[in-house]
Amino acid sequence: MAINYTWDVSTCDVYPTKSGKSNVVYNVHWRLKATDDTNKNAEGNPLIAETYGAIKLDISDLSNFTNWSSLDAAKVQGWVEAALNEHNADTVTQLKAQLDGEIAQRISPNSVVKTLG
Repeated sequence: MAINYTWDVSTCDVYPTKSGKSNVVYNVHWRLKATDDTNKNAEGNPLIAETYGAIKLDISDLSNFTNWSSLDAAKVQGWVEAALNEHNADTVTQLKAQLDGEIAQRISPNSVVKTLG
C-alpha cells in the first residue's frame, strides 16, 4: 500500500497588526489527506482518508517574523507540524498512522452493513 500525504494549510487567521508587524499569522486551519493510489474504490478512484483541525501558533517572539507576501505552503506546513508535535513529538506520525488505518479498514473491513431483501 503506497500512501501519499498532502497538507492544505492555505487558510490562516491573522492579526492585521501586532507588535508593529502586519498580517501576523496566529492560527492555521489545516487538513491532512492520505491518498492510496494502489487500491481503488468501486468507482476506480484512489482510496482517500482525511483529518483536519486548527492550531494556534506561538507568536510571543516575532524576531523571525515572515511577511505574509513571503509565506508559502511549505513554510506554513512546517509551522503546523512543529506546533502539532510540540506537546507530543509523534503527533504527525500518529495522524498519518490513523489515516493509514482508515484506508486499511476500507480495503479489508472488519464489518460491513447488509440489508435484507
